[in-house]
This record gives sequence, C-alpha cells and structure tokens, in this order.
Amino acid sequence: MTLRLSVLDQSVACAGRGEDDAIRDTVALAEHTEALGYERFWVSEHHGLPTIVGSAPEVLMAAVAARTTRIRIGSAGVMLPHYSALKVAEAFRVLDALAPGRIDLGVGRAPGSDRRTAQALNPHVSGMAEDFPQQILDLQAWASGAAHQGIVAHPRPPAATDTDRTPQVWVLGSSDYGAQLAAHLGLPYAFAYFFMDGQGVEQALHLYRTLYRPSARHPRPQATICVWALAAQTEDEARFQALSRERWRVDRMRGALGPLRPPGEVAERGFSADEMGIVAPMRRRSLVGSAAQVAQQMRALAAELQLDELVVNTWAHDPAVRRRSYALLAAEFGLGEAADPAARAVKARIAA
Repeated sequence: MTLRLSVLDQSVACAGRGEDDAIRDTVALAEHTEALGYERFWVSEHHGLPTIVGSAPEVLMAAVAARTTRIRIGSAGVMLPHYSALKVAEAFRVLDALAPGRIDLGVGRAPGSDRRTAQALNPHVSGMAEDFPQQILDLQAWASGAAHQGIVAHPRPPAATDTDRTPQVWVLGSSDYGAQLAAHLGLPYAFAYFFMDGQGVEQALHLYRTLYRPSARHPRPQATICVWALAAQTEDEARFQALSRERWRVDRMRGALGPLRPPGEVAERGFSADEMGIVAPMRRRSLVGSAAQVAQQMRALAAELQLDELVVNTWAHDPAVRRRSYALLAAEFGLGEAADPAARAVKARIAA
C-alpha cells in the first residue's frame, strides 16, 4: 500500500520572533512541502492563544493558494459554531475560484478558544454546537454552488464543473461524536491523533467505518489521522529538538501558555521529577527520531489502523528544523517520485 502524506500547520509562535513571523512561515512551509510532494496542506483555527496564532484559516489559505499550484489546501478546521454557514460557504467559494479543485473544507465543533473568547467571536450565536449537524448540511449545499433555501453562495462554479471540483467537506474530531456524524453524513473524517496521543482512535475509526452511509460524492469511507512527528539526521538530534514541544505541553497542563522555547534553553532548565512523570510516557508514544525510525513507526501505525494517508504536524523552534523534518520524511517515503523521477535527488539535496 502506498502511503500518502499531508501536512497540518498551526502557525506556532516561537520565543524571540514576532507572532507575524509564524504566519509568514506557514506560507513558506506550504511552498516547501508542495515541492516535496505532500498531498495536502491544512491550517488550523485557534483564538486567544499566545502559542497557536493562526486565527483566520480562510485568509491564510488564500495566501497559500497564491503561492502554490498543485497541493490541496484546507482548513483543519473552521470552528463552525462560531459562524454562519452561509458566510463560511462564501469564503470557500472564493477560495475555490482562486484554486479550483484544490480546496478542503475541514470543520469542527470545538471552540478553539476559551469560553469568553468564544462569546466575543459571536455574541449573538443561538444554538452553538447543538446546531453543528444542520450547519454542515447547509454548508455542503452552499459550498457546492447550489441554490439552497432560495440562496446562492457566490461566486458559483462553472455550470459544467463536476461536483468533485468543489470544496471537499471533512469532519474533524477527537471523539466518537465526530466519527459518528461523519459516518451519518457520508463525509471524510480526520481524527486528531496528536491531540489525544492516540487515545480513542481505534474506537472512533471503527464507528466511522461500520456506521458509514455512502454518499454520492463519497461512496466509501475516507479516513485519516493527524500525527505529531519530528525527524532529524539522528535520533539524538530529533530528541533534542522535541524538547521545545515537551516543555510547552508540561507548561500547558499547568495553565501556563506562551511561545515555543528554544530547545537549548529547555535542556539547560531540565524537567523536575514530577514533570518527568508527564514527559516520559509522552516520549514512549512519540514519533521522534531519525527519518528511518519515524517512517517505520508511521507505516506501522497506518497499517494497524488501515489508513492510506497520514497528516503530519511538526513543531520546532527553528523553522529550518521543521522544513528539514518534512524533507527527510518525503525522501524516506519517496513522495512524488512516480510523477517526477528527479524528485528523489531534489529532496536529498534539501534534506542534506
């Protein structure tokens, strides 16, 4: 089985650089991973966080669309209860006009923020998450360019355009709810494996596949998971670079949020005995090491869960470390080589 790889980028702020740098780095990473042969490039939506600063995925997607030509571009996702389904559909109809046939519309029902920020985002919202299933149905209709409830989301696609060329809706989740909803609606499903360290993934995928109701656009279930992974030339180097995220996760559990710290600073400070109780099991489950080690773990995970695509999320304080990690994995998996025989040599130079 050929395993396809995609990217989730969260525009992570790093100590010593401005938050705006994180946004520009996301666009640069999209260009980089397209050249490496990745399938999709997804961006997230979070609000009021000093670490994950991508707050407007549709704007960021437009910038990515302007700088790429092949890779699919998506939201992972739009937190739909904050918004009108019509307004989201209009934004994605514009994106579809900018990048025809390349748009993924991932939606989630989590707030992506604290309760006060969620209220400020939409103080007049009525049903919140309770309306999520109906919002998806409305969104599907409008995003396709169809007249729905007597309303059309412009710009419409050309009349001759196949429905497969319009934004593809994905349901995102980290629990059984999203899996069951995606199955009921006949939509693709992405499980946030990295968010839960894999907890609940087997159950969610089992529910999705066994309950799946075929739809016209998706006659068979289409599932993926998003994993956090970091590859380097050596395992020691990868473990060192992963210290930044480990420190962040320990601090987050204690309510201390901030930008990603440099790994050298984290190594100098170290972890207390109590903190190691958090870090040690995290390391045992992590996809961190040399490219060969990480690729072996990813292949085993995909085979165990019967997946033909994985979405890779990578944090590192140095943007060059992230780019190198994606390049090493692209070379290890031979991404894009069937279409471009010179791809291996290009990726080898980037990874060197």
